[in-house]
Amino acid sequence: MALVSGLVLIAAAIALTLSRSPLVLAGTNSVEPTTVTASTAGPASACQHGEAIPQGTTAVRLWLEGNVKSRTHVAVLTGGRTVASGTREGGELGKVTTIAVGRIARKLRDAQLCFSFDRAVQAIAVLGEPARRGAPGATARMRVEYLRPGPSSWWSLIGVVAQRIGIGRAPEGSLVALLPLILMALAVLLVAWTIIRQLGRGRPGPAPPIAGAQATPPQSTSPPAAPAATSPRAAPALPHSLADTPEVIPVHSQRGDRTYRVRSSLRRIPAPAWACACVAILSAASWSILTPPFQAPDEPSHFAYAQILAETGALPKSGVSAYSPQETAVLADLNHQEIRFNQAIGTIATATQQRQLQHDLSLSLARVGPGAGVAASQPPLYYALQAIPYYLASGGTLLDQLALMRLLSALLAGFTAIFVFLFLREALPAVPYAWTVGGLCTALAPLVGFISGIVNPDALLCAVSAALFYCLARGFRRGLTLRLAIAIGALTATGFMTKLNFVGVAPGVFLALTLLARRAARTSGRAAWGRLATAVAIGVGPGCLYAAINLLSGHAAFGLLSTGISNTGAHRSSPLQELSYIWQFYLPRLPGMKDYFPGISMIRQVWFDKSVGLYGWLDTYFPEWVYTLALIPAGLIAALCGRELLRSRAALRSRVAELSAYGAIGAGLLVLFGADSYLESSAFAGAYSEPRYLLPLAVLFAAILALAARGAGRRWGPVVGVLLILLILAHDIFSQLLVVGRFYG
Repeated sequence: MALVSGLVLIAAAIALTLSRSPLVLAGTNSVEPTTVTASTAGPASACQHGEAIPQGTTAVRLWLEGNVKSRTHVAVLTGGRTVASGTREGGELGKVTTIAVGRIARKLRDAQLCFSFDRAVQAIAVLGEPARRGAPGATARMRVEYLRPGPSSWWSLIGVVAQRIGIGRAPEGSLVALLPLILMALAVLLVAWTIIRQLGRGRPGPAPPIAGAQATPPQSTSPPAAPAATSPRAAPALPHSLADTPEVIPVHSQRGDRTYRVRSSLRRIPAPAWACACVAILSAASWSILTPPFQAPDEPSHFAYAQILAETGALPKSGVSAYSPQETAVLADLNHQEIRFNQAIGTIATATQQRQLQHDLSLSLARVGPGAGVAASQPPLYYALQAIPYYLASGGTLLDQLALMRLLSALLAGFTAIFVFLFLREALPAVPYAWTVGGLCTALAPLVGFISGIVNPDALLCAVSAALFYCLARGFRRGLTLRLAIAIGALTATGFMTKLNFVGVAPGVFLALTLLARRAARTSGRAAWGRLATAVAIGVGPGCLYAAINLLSGHAAFGLLSTGISNTGAHRSSPLQELSYIWQFYLPRLPGMKDYFPGISMIRQVWFDKSVGLYGWLDTYFPEWVYTLALIPAGLIAALCGRELLRSRAALRSRVAELSAYGAIGAGLLVLFGADSYLESSAFAGAYSEPRYLLPLAVLFAAILALAARGAGRRWGPVVGVLLILLILAHDIFSQLLVVGRFYG
């Protein structure tokens, strides 16, 4: 009943949304945004006279440029009387700010538009035209646009939208718009089938606490691991999984035996884990189609890095944003610079623009440029993987290569979902349906789909981190074996070679390995510390090699990390100031602290709102009421999760070491991004305040949802689990519709 009613509600919400009319441009004040006419950090206010406001206006778009904008208020006055007004909360990024106002019933010919800003984190630039020279009393004016609902609904615009989706991409044509529909329809069917198979098997038995007895792998020849502290009611033995193999396996020379062992290991992955992987791939593939080429964070730089590596076999030598002539021509034809950060401008939409793009794609332009932008200092592993689809599509155009490279990222989303499921099976073994809840919610999370639908190393880092969490959970539950130590070391090395952000994860991983070795030493003695040394040696080896290569080539040893360390020494501030900044980067300011983010609630207006919806070049937002409404399910999830944690507090006390390791991983990432933002704060306020940087902690997000389902109790847990899955499904669908409206509407 929960499944059917939830799907019906989602369908009804989609139909209702598409029956509404999109906002269209009703008129402007004829001011061109040619220059920055003023800059202020607020508080400030101003008024523009002589504004002609069309009848039916319901929103005002101000051309304001800023990184973390402040709270903005606008009012329309005529004859000294306020006709309409509205407020937009702060935290936005981009070149425009759209503020909803009450409907203006009649045309206003000589109105006064007043706007005010609260104190801002960083200066806000006003875009418009400067005062005309020689004109008495002339003042600079800001570009203002007036919006109102269009004459047609989204339903009647489907053909136009489909046509625009098929322009400026590969493959092209209006039929491309059917692919996301097919992919998401398959995802919905697979979600429904998985729910019925895994959550619809009748009422579960009494739910034991979170913790379970540590199980020793069957037929293992390794010394038995020290038993973990168990709760009064121990969980049943776990089913077989990937690592349920003996530590010592006879070596066979025949290829068939090795193939059999690989297939046997794959068969041990349960069906719902594969279902979660398929759903993640389908969702990410849909995102890869709907997100316009290069309209995603730093995608031009990441593509340029992979192109240089594939074409020359060498790493980029410069961090300048000067790409190959081929990529530069395509970016110009796609109006990349004009579209990014600006909700007022959509993708190219005319046949003339498409012909120009096709012409430039057919030219034999150079494929190697002087630099790879911000991506140049990153490790090469992700880009080396992307060289494979780049080569496979080398017979096509650059957009063909980009499309295939995006699909590789989508495949990585499947690995993320599988390891999230396996992590939950190890960490929360008591209630199997909770594993499916967390796995499907991760697979459908729009942020996972968005990042895994573009060319961005965060997709690989997310998958590697999920696998690492799974191995650590397995170690805390079953003991640290040599095979597991090698796996953790290999994943750590992979993380270091994927993205520098992994530096924040590493301390927590090494803490977890130390705790596991200490526990294992109770039964296996020195052998446990040998396994620890093996894991650490494997983990840091490639990083040391990468640093040596950088030093020999004249670059900083660890790229941006080395630069950040040197900047820390040059930054004239006390450690207490930096700690105060990092605290306020996530949490409310404490009494006595300097206010680094005036007028902004970072946890609410930045981290929470951006987690609910922030796409494109960080310029695609939901209407403000959506973020307020999202507080309700977020609060309910937190309450249910807290209820389950309180109920299982005895079991949690027995797993302090494991939880400390996970907490150290999370804290390491948070401190890293807060410190980096502090170093950039003088030039770029609020840098690194993007939820995508927290994707390595996706398994913890899944654990919160799984615990929330369990917190509903034995009877209602599966029902709440279904509703959580459908909530994230709806979030994914409407996030994709938001992107469609932003770029193709």
